[in-house]
Amino acid sequence: MVLLVHLKTVRDLRGKGDRIAKVTFRGLSFYTRVLENCEDEARFDEMFRWPIASRVDENEILELQVFNYSKIFTNRVIGTFRMVLQKVAEEGHLEVTDTLIDDNNTAIRTSVTVDIKYTTMDGTVGVWSDGEFLDVPGDPEGTFQFETDSLLSGHSHGSGSGVSPGRSIHGIPTFRKAGKGVFSAMKLHKTKSSREDHKKDEPATLDMEDLDRKALRLGGFGGLDPDCISLASVTAVTTNVSNKRSKPDIKMEPSSGRPVDYQISITVVEARQLVGLNMDPVVCVEIGEDKKYTSMKESTNCPYYNEYFVFDFHVPPDVMFDKILKLSVIHSKNLLRSGTLVGTFKLDVGTVYSQPEHQFYHKWAMLSDPDDITAGCKGYIKCDIAVVGKGDNIKTPHKANETDEDDIEGNLLLPEGVPLERQWARFYVKIYRAEGLPKMNTSIMANVKKAFVGENRDLVDPYVQVVFAGQRGKTSVQKSSYEPIWNEQVVFTEMFPPLCKRIKVQIRDSDKVNDVAIGTHFIDLRKIANDGDKGFLPTMGPAWVNMYGSTRHYTLIDEHQDLNEGLGEGVSFRARLLISVAVEILDTTSTEIVSSTEVQVEPVSNISESATGKIEEFFLFGSFLEATMIDRKIGDKPISFEVTIGNYGNQIDGVSKPTAAKKKKKKEGGGESDEEESELIQQNSSEDEADDDGDLVSVSSTPPMKPVITDRNYFHLPYFEKKPCIYIKSWWQDQRRRLYNSNIMDKIADKLEEGLNDVQEVIKTEKAYPERRLRGVLEELSTGCNRFVTLANKDQNQAGRTKLDKERLKSCMREMESMGQQAKLIRSQVKRNTVRDKLKMVQNFLHRLRFLADEPQHSIPDVFVWMMSNNKRIAYARIPSKDILYSIVDEETGKDCGKVKAVFLKLPGKKGFGPAGWTVQAKMELYLWLGLNKQRKDFLSGLPNGFEENKAPRTSPCLQSVPPVSLVYNMKQVFQLRAHMYQARSLFAADSSGLSDPFARVFFSTHSQVTEVLSETLCPTWDQLLVFEDVELFGEAGELRDDPPIIVVEVYDQDTVGKAEFIGRTFAKPITKMCDEHYGLPRFPPQLEYYQIYRGNSTAGDLLAAFELLQIGQGGRAELPPIDGPTDSERGPILPVPMGIRPILSRYRIEVLFWGLRDLKRVNLALVDRPRVDIECAGRGVQSALIQNYKKNPNFSTLVKWFEVDLPENELLHPPLNVRVVDCRAFGRYTLVGSHAVTSLRRFIYSPPDKTHNNWASAARLMNGYMVLTNGGSQSRPCSPYSRTPPRTLSRPAGDVTVNMDADPSVRKMDTVVKLDATSDAVVKVDANEEKEEKKKKKKKKKGEVEEDDETDESMLDWWSKYFASIETLMEILRAQEAALAEAEEREDQEIAAEGADIKPDDLPVKGSKGKEKSRDKSRNKEKKKSHHAGEETEKHSSKPKVDELLVYNKELEAEYDNFEDWLHTFNLYRGKAGDDDEAALDDDRIVGRFKGSMCMYKLPLSEEITREVGFDPNMGMFQSIPHNDPINVLVRVFVVRATDLHPADVNGKADPYVVIKLGKSELKDKENYISKQLNPVFGKAFDMEATFPMESMLTVSVYDWDLVGTDDLIGETKIDLENRFYSKHRATCGIANSYSVHGYNVWRDPMKPSQILAKLCKEGKLDGPHYGPGGRVKVANRVFMGATEIEDENGLKKQTDEHLALTVLKHWEEIPRVGCKLIPEHVETRPLLNPDHPGIEQGRIEMWVDMFPMDMPAPGPAIDISPRKPKKYELRVIIWNTDEVILEDDDYFTGEKSSDIFVRGWLKGQQEDKQDTDVHYHSLTGEGNFNWRFVYPFDYLMAEEKIVISKKESMFSWDETEYKIPARLTLQVWDADHFSADDFLGAIELDLNRFPRGAKTAKQCSINMVQNQAELPCISIFKQKRVKGWWPFVARDENDEMELTGKVEAELHLMSAEEAEKSPVGLGRNEPDPLEKPNRPDTTFLWFLSPLKAIRYLVCNRYKWLIIKMIVALLLLMMLGLFLYSMPGYLVKKLLGA
Repeated sequence: MVLLVHLKTVRDLRGKGDRIAKVTFRGLSFYTRVLENCEDEARFDEMFRWPIASRVDENEILELQVFNYSKIFTNRVIGTFRMVLQKVAEEGHLEVTDTLIDDNNTAIRTSVTVDIKYTTMDGTVGVWSDGEFLDVPGDPEGTFQFETDSLLSGHSHGSGSGVSPGRSIHGIPTFRKAGKGVFSAMKLHKTKSSREDHKKDEPATLDMEDLDRKALRLGGFGGLDPDCISLASVTAVTTNVSNKRSKPDIKMEPSSGRPVDYQISITVVEARQLVGLNMDPVVCVEIGEDKKYTSMKESTNCPYYNEYFVFDFHVPPDVMFDKILKLSVIHSKNLLRSGTLVGTFKLDVGTVYSQPEHQFYHKWAMLSDPDDITAGCKGYIKCDIAVVGKGDNIKTPHKANETDEDDIEGNLLLPEGVPLERQWARFYVKIYRAEGLPKMNTSIMANVKKAFVGENRDLVDPYVQVVFAGQRGKTSVQKSSYEPIWNEQVVFTEMFPPLCKRIKVQIRDSDKVNDVAIGTHFIDLRKIANDGDKGFLPTMGPAWVNMYGSTRHYTLIDEHQDLNEGLGEGVSFRARLLISVAVEILDTTSTEIVSSTEVQVEPVSNISESATGKIEEFFLFGSFLEATMIDRKIGDKPISFEVTIGNYGNQIDGVSKPTAAKKKKKKEGGGESDEEESELIQQNSSEDEADDDGDLVSVSSTPPMKPVITDRNYFHLPYFEKKPCIYIKSWWQDQRRRLYNSNIMDKIADKLEEGLNDVQEVIKTEKAYPERRLRGVLEELSTGCNRFVTLANKDQNQAGRTKLDKERLKSCMREMESMGQQAKLIRSQVKRNTVRDKLKMVQNFLHRLRFLADEPQHSIPDVFVWMMSNNKRIAYARIPSKDILYSIVDEETGKDCGKVKAVFLKLPGKKGFGPAGWTVQAKMELYLWLGLNKQRKDFLSGLPNGFEENKAPRTSPCLQSVPPVSLVYNMKQVFQLRAHMYQARSLFAADSSGLSDPFARVFFSTHSQVTEVLSETLCPTWDQLLVFEDVELFGEAGELRDDPPIIVVEVYDQDTVGKAEFIGRTFAKPITKMCDEHYGLPRFPPQLEYYQIYRGNSTAGDLLAAFELLQIGQGGRAELPPIDGPTDSERGPILPVPMGIRPILSRYRIEVLFWGLRDLKRVNLALVDRPRVDIECAGRGVQSALIQNYKKNPNFSTLVKWFEVDLPENELLHPPLNVRVVDCRAFGRYTLVGSHAVTSLRRFIYSPPDKTHNNWASAARLMNGYMVLTNGGSQSRPCSPYSRTPPRTLSRPAGDVTVNMDADPSVRKMDTVVKLDATSDAVVKVDANEEKEEKKKKKKKKKGEVEEDDETDESMLDWWSKYFASIETLMEILRAQEAALAEAEEREDQEIAAEGADIKPDDLPVKGSKGKEKSRDKSRNKEKKKSHHAGEETEKHSSKPKVDELLVYNKELEAEYDNFEDWLHTFNLYRGKAGDDDEAALDDDRIVGRFKGSMCMYKLPLSEEITREVGFDPNMGMFQSIPHNDPINVLVRVFVVRATDLHPADVNGKADPYVVIKLGKSELKDKENYISKQLNPVFGKAFDMEATFPMESMLTVSVYDWDLVGTDDLIGETKIDLENRFYSKHRATCGIANSYSVHGYNVWRDPMKPSQILAKLCKEGKLDGPHYGPGGRVKVANRVFMGATEIEDENGLKKQTDEHLALTVLKHWEEIPRVGCKLIPEHVETRPLLNPDHPGIEQGRIEMWVDMFPMDMPAPGPAIDISPRKPKKYELRVIIWNTDEVILEDDDYFTGEKSSDIFVRGWLKGQQEDKQDTDVHYHSLTGEGNFNWRFVYPFDYLMAEEKIVISKKESMFSWDETEYKIPARLTLQVWDADHFSADDFLGAIELDLNRFPRGAKTAKQCSINMVQNQAELPCISIFKQKRVKGWWPFVARDENDEMELTGKVEAELHLMSAEEAEKSPVGLGRNEPDPLEKPNRPDTTFLWFLSPLKAIRYLVCNRYKWLIIKMIVALLLLMMLGLFLYSMPGYLVKKLLGA
């Protein structure tokens, strides 16, 4: 349903003026365009249209208001007309003329004529009862636009139909749209029709913000303010309002697919809880195919490695992120055997890259066994993983102590949002069938086969390969089939959620030699699942996925094979595949589960044809309106264009016919049969005839046509008035809903992106009110989101809807709804000061939207347009089918459907990389429409009007309308185009001189013209008008006015030899004047605008130009505004840009400070000797003095020179300033050394100080009326990197402000924030919470814990104590900052909620300062709380001794202090061609030197106040009080503390680093002190060098790798410009310590004392002071500071001193008015090490600092000693007294009794090299063992790092010892001794000597809990206790991986330092000295082979006495019986014979 209002005229107006009208219905208003200077009649003649969802009620009202329009003030109402729509509702049409009424409801003379139509529908969507409103007469744009650019826009025919019946659009707020918002004001009147003009200065905000708008208008932000120039030329072209054209894509080159450098660094720290007994674990790190191993650690379940691995890759990003990173632990691997796998962990590289900072740091990876998924966790590996791409810099979190990281569960290596307990799951990928496969074999082979075998076979043997998480599965091979049917599923078993994001599905062709990919599709698991609480498991399909790749014709060597592998953008349809994905979570406890993770392939049942949706007939129509810019290289053979969708329309290599006769065939226009489900539609086989249903043949390519020359680079096709068309019918499953939803979201996203660009533009150009534009953007977003929810909710019961469709719809609707609400909420929170933060949040919305809009289940394949020449495919464009898909609902229509789009064709595949990809192959003006065949009637409606259709001649009578074969335009308009080419800036350097000779070529339609060539510049000012005469454009005049074709401007570099080289390209829209329009304000003359020039995907400069298109009427050219002839006689016949368009100029003076030149490289192999600098700006310039001898002194003798120049008033139009260095050779020859273009002079513009600030030029550095003062080290120094208070401006304090510093430095202060009242003398106190602390300490002591000594002995402290304390503070501060941020955000949300409840935004008091005061107080309280919070944070740790601290910067000092360019700037000089992305030539390689100096520009005349100041030196101009630049000698002292994460340089994955320091010619190598095999070396060295500035000012600190043979390799280096530091006002020569002391570890380093430094600073800054007063006060300028006045010397005597006071002032120097700035504190900076061979990738970091002392000052003392702490020697004595309850392992031979032969083994250092065993307690039957045995372990220990230091040779072949640092852990194990087999391991305990549980008093109290709940139990440190005795449990893991208690040990640990141990030596075991007594073991513990009798006696007598007796008796009886039997016969015989 729709209501149309045609507003015709308003008559009888009074006076003369600009009129505008507003029509409102149901709360939605439209404005007309502004009619300028109308007198009594205003002919609006405009049509408005409301798509409505519910019927018009009889008493609804239409309101019309007419205003007098004003640009500056509010529009004044002339009168109002209201009408009840009763008659309209009944009859549907009404024309009315009626008078208006004024505000008092009295009728006035003025009358209005309106025509109203109301169209209803008969209930069905899309069938309109009345079609006439589709092309309403008099509507210039063929559309009725809603006011807002939001998704309400009603471009469509019937967009209202999407709203559910019965729901009105009442809820939609009234929009007033300000064109594109405040700032595109200038562009607007170019790109928009004039009826939008009146709204230029109104932002797109809601009506209620009238207040804001008035303020805005009063601000005079009129449409023609010359400052409204916008830089967003991209939006200028692309944001047209019209409905007939869509945006061109600016970026040309495909970015994916090009290889990039990546470096993956992995540190394997340690492993814990590995499952298995007494194993020797090795960790294997595997990425893709590369494997690296750690060393093996023997018999331990918790090995400590700390080994670092680096993998370098050079591959495309997609390939990189899909690589699987696998960590596995292998047990007992050696040279001969590969070892057994304990467990693995895998994730893909993309997961790591998507982490914050692209890394996981110190996280625990959980291992699982791939062969047994029921087993559970197999252990944990602690590791760091970082992925660095080119240009990423990774911030390593500072290495703190590893206490919190032992919490394994809390630090698992998993991305955010993944549950800690991952379960096993089965991933089922079902492969059903494929269609449309290309030939993969030559036809010759087939013919040979056919000859022999007699059958014709399909030439492809496809199978599908699925790759997921490093495993691959394959389906079976279907022999010879273009339409294979597999019906198989590939099953993966993987942890869920998987840490691998993509499943790769690839159709491959099986071949005897090698299989090749036919096409590849990636399934992104994030898109087919949702992990929210209402989410769903990954599911997909059954759905068809389309595969794209290289062109379909088969060649043996396919140059685009990569495309088939899924790299880069496919250039042709390859096949489509029907698949589905499902996931099932496994219950690993069930018994029947298959426990292996091998990939399985199983058959599945077939699915029905209709499962993927109903097949519909689609119709694609296209028309080629223009083909220009065709590359001349193609040759002049006839050219045609072919359009294909899937295989339809592809005539050369499209369809491979399936030979099997299993399907009835259908034929298509081009004679190719298609492989869709063709049973559904049968067609006749005759090719030309149409079917009975009047069906049509397809015409898929344009007739060939010979190209015509445009200019030396390009052809065009002479289409003129005859435009060829194509149309294709195709059949696809109807899954349009997917594309529709995605289109709605895309449109919301486009709108949002455009709005955000706008807001950024406003911020960038510092225009007024960015917050309003952002509010407008958010308003549009929330409306759009609500609209989505309404539209997407339809047709949910469509055929072929998959589970994913339903779930996605639900989740998208939830997301969109919540996004809409968030947008509303954020909108209410957008304030002036929060715009940037909110902008970031809204940018996240944009990413989210783009992510949601990407539909994972394809439907219709993309459309390809190919340019053919000579039957070869030359260049292509790929157009996503969703972009051109038609829908009845406008929001669902694709953004290019039925619109003319400028399409640029590009070369396929790799050919399109690099320079080839930048040149346009052809530019098409293309119109495309794709929709259901039955919706076809509107397919021409979007074309420019004024054509006649030209149909193909038909043979048979035709029932249905046939699409035209071509369109003939009989309407032709003639125009003159004027291109005002003013200038370009920051162009790409295309010549070897580092400059270019640029000219621009302008293309419009089939014409092109060229500007003149300007030689040797990157910033040409052409100032040239190009006139294109008689440009013929086809179509209606009105349409061309609103929608002219785009202009392409290409910039080239002219070369003397050969072809001009391409620099870049940009697009523009001309602003059009028809012959009946007046040439005058506001649209003409046009304003110059900046257009961004692109070269491939990167920017290559800006073009400043304006374009106007003027219609030539009947009167010929005479009617056009005149062109002034060439004014410049020297330039010949070149027309300059006319006066109204060129910018207004003013006189400026530019002063240049010439300081010196540095590091000039050779020019043509000759050294630079006498350089000079030429400065040029806008044709004027100045030359520096000549440097007579560059080698001797590279500084200039004359420091300041100036020149005057006329520059545009508007700063944005300022031309760049060029700096060139030339070398003056003999005989007057000059050579260019290098050049630099200063693109923006804004930072050098001088603004006189504001007198109202009362000289507080630096007031901005003060907090908003409050200050944070502290004595606690580095916390919250204002403006320090960690300060928690954002700097705000303080208005005008009068009078003195006093600051008090407390003296006692031994207690850390708590930060206190005190409000400084700006107008009174306030004394700021800083309180120290001492009592609290004391109480805390007492409390702690009560707990019975041993309190460590608080007072650290002063003599114990050294520089390292200070360093480690500082690092801890740094970590604390970073933590506190995070907490404070979170807290602040929470509070802000609460505030917002509260605000939302009680005040509406328009009640906010903007005027007057009350509101501001309120908000300031609010923020003040917030700050107060925040810093209190931080204070408490430090409070917690304050029990540790107070050590003076320094500041550790985790970045370079330069980054913190703006490169020290406070007055001296460094300009890099470039020479040579600029490299492009793919070449390694980075800009750094082009730097040939540096120019040091500065500039200052100001408008003339300057006020005299400045020049009248005291001591003003007229020669120095604005550069007063600048030091002289004569050579100066300096002592440079470089302190190198340590390096971290060095890139390994040796084969073994280690490096042997040492430091090299270069300064000028001197070089210090510290080669003999290299540190063996270490990637985190501690150097701790100070180097002294002498240097003379300016000759030697670049300090290079390099780290080299020492090699025994061959040269040493550079690992990385860092360069520091000492000169800028030396001269900086921040005083970077020697950092200011935190406190002043004259002895000890914190001795003052600077030769000047604080008081001397202060006096010097005051003198230089011409300040009054310092005045030291009584009571510890000092006054500087008008500030009073307070502090301590006493100091202790070495002997403890106290002396009076002012130094503390002076130091207080220095630490707060930034608060001093006018001259204050932050002075550099005592610090350590962290600098990245870079290697020229790996540009842009960090090779490690180095911590260091530099001190500089001028030689003419007193010499400094010796350098402080920072040599690394030597480890302290200790001896640990462990006495094993007894064991108990040890499990019994052996069975007795004789008796079967359980017993154990116990012994205890222990070691302290890593690899058991110092293991010691007790003697064996044999045959223990109860698990009790008595030993009284002593182990002695000497070791070296570093207290600060809590590590044991071992030095040992790594192998027999190592040259020298390597130092290892390992945690101090004592391992005790209990074993069962076996004589013949290996001993059995029973259990172990590992005690961390710093933190281990206190032993139990008795064996009974000792339990396994002591190990398991170690975190909860009180822990002790042996280093504090020195001696401890108790019972500890032995544990081991059983078969089920559970911990079990395997024994208890009573031990005594005694720690002694080496000296103490020497004094009281002891023996090992039970030896002398101090022997232990023998244990009292029971008799059973015999050694049977020593006393066998005793053993036998024991065994026999005790136990088996009776048994033995019985046996002996039995034996005797037996013997007797035997003897009896033996002798019986003899006796018998004797008896018988009587012998």
